[in-house]
Amino acid sequence: MADPQVGTQSDSKGADGPAGVSADDVTCTLRLDAKLPASSSRRQVSTRRLMKIEAVFPEETSLWRAAMATELQETICMAKQERHKNLFLNYRNLNKFPVELLKDEGLQFLERLYMKRNSLTTLPDDLAQKLPNLIELYLHSNNIVMVPEAIGELSRLRSLDLSDNALQVICPEIGRLRSLRHLRLANNQLETLPSELGDLQELESLDVSRNRLTCLPARLHRCLSLQYLTADRNQLRHLPRHLCLLTSLNELSLAANRLATLPPDLGRSRELQFVFVDNNVELKGLPSYLYNKVIGCNGCGISDVVPEEGVVFRAPGSAGLEIPLPPEVKLLGGESEHVVPLEELAMRSLSHLPHPHELLLPRTLQERLWCPLGHCHRCSQPMFTTVYPNAFPLRDTALAGVHHRTTVSFIAYCCSSRCLQMFNLQG
Repeated sequence: MADPQVGTQSDSKGADGPAGVSADDVTCTLRLDAKLPASSSRRQVSTRRLMKIEAVFPEETSLWRAAMATELQETICMAKQERHKNLFLNYRNLNKFPVELLKDEGLQFLERLYMKRNSLTTLPDDLAQKLPNLIELYLHSNNIVMVPEAIGELSRLRSLDLSDNALQVICPEIGRLRSLRHLRLANNQLETLPSELGDLQELESLDVSRNRLTCLPARLHRCLSLQYLTADRNQLRHLPRHLCLLTSLNELSLAANRLATLPPDLGRSRELQFVFVDNNVELKGLPSYLYNKVIGCNGCGISDVVPEEGVVFRAPGSAGLEIPLPPEVKLLGGESEHVVPLEELAMRSLSHLPHPHELLLPRTLQERLWCPLGHCHRCSQPMFTTVYPNAFPLRDTALAGVHHRTTVSFIAYCCSSRCLQMFNLQG
């Protein structure tokens, strides 16, 4: 059920005051009746409407603020006395962290703190010292611009919700929250994410949707417990192939970005069952591993723009069909090409040695051996520079009736002309 709101009348000029403030506003929002329930409207006045009311009725507003402050003190005092584990401070028009929470030894026993829909702009540096046993911290819908480095000292924290704030940067110290399982950073102003997110090995869900991200940190693949990754409505142009190493990932949502390609191994993991890439207008190819998954690709491939960089695959038999391939692809092979390039053969030979990671090779080659471009969609042979692709337009498959307004194709990435000839999309 939606949260009850107060003071939602029209902003048209009222009979008792300017700027959309009327007697009805005051009646609804400034009732100071002692019998008013604690969950009632008096704590849910929006900051904008409160400013309007205060300009016209300063005395009544002052009384209302005093009543709110008294109630806040009583609530925190009771929580200290009765050693509450949960504390709800939602909808209280707080523009700074309550000092009552930080007095003396703080609330050493508090485990869950809810401070959603206030006007907080920052968090105290001594938060971890005063609330050391926090397990869940909910700060949804505030105006927080910066999170202090001390956030990393909340060693027991499992769930952190900072969505719908004004965050422009996330401090690297967030990687010290080794117990963190759920992190929500949606609807902020983030342009990058710290690589230290990869240190959160207990992380199960990450939501960074509705930001300004152009890429995801490559070290994110170290979050081996990650099951749900949501990055909708950003400006992502590519997806690190390392993310295909997330063996626990079950759902990946990348809708409404600027993706033109996807890693060839995406969907190779059996755990990954749900992939949503809707409304990536430049995305024309989906790895064939995704054919038997639950996918969303409506609105994909409808742009005529062809990337200036990278290899473009021109599908045989499809007039004018040009499909961008991942930037790691250097060469394309075809059904008539039976000789694999020397560089590719050398890399494959090295990968079959007993301990390839112990070889003294340049760092870029070591990384490529550890995380190849992809694996053959038929025989699982690792591929490093050269692929033998084929396209299967979605409109010609059994999924044609499920997805609308899309021109994507499934791309089979094979390791040789032989595998290419024998590949069957149906499995």
